[in-house]
Amino acid sequence: MTRLPLQRTRFNRALERLAALLLGNMRGSWRYRSTVLLALLLGFYGGSNVTVYLLLNFPGGRPLAVVLMLVLVELLVRLRGRLAPSQPGLGWVVLDNLRIGAVYAVVLEAFKLGT
Repeated sequence: MTRLPLQRTRFNRALERLAALLLGNMRGSWRYRSTVLLALLLGFYGGSNVTVYLLLNFPGGRPLAVVLMLVLVELLVRLRGRLAPSQPGLGWVVLDNLRIGAVYAVVLEAFKLGT
């Protein structure tokens, strides 16, 4: 049983764009995919360590540490918007995944604490 090719409808093109948007980082060789996934996991690990260890011992307390982390994340977003090409290289994707993992860990920790 062979599968017939899909027609080039607007809905099919929208599905293809959605799949490229959601799974865009999962293209390429296994080295590329594993590097991207490792960056995401290392970002999560680093973000969870920041919330557990550094926020409690940071001079100025938790509010200053959170503001500094927010400024760092926003600076990375602004730099990427100005410097990265439309198809970013592996370095930019790794940096994005580190940032996304760290932000996810901080948000998850905030939900666990109920604050």
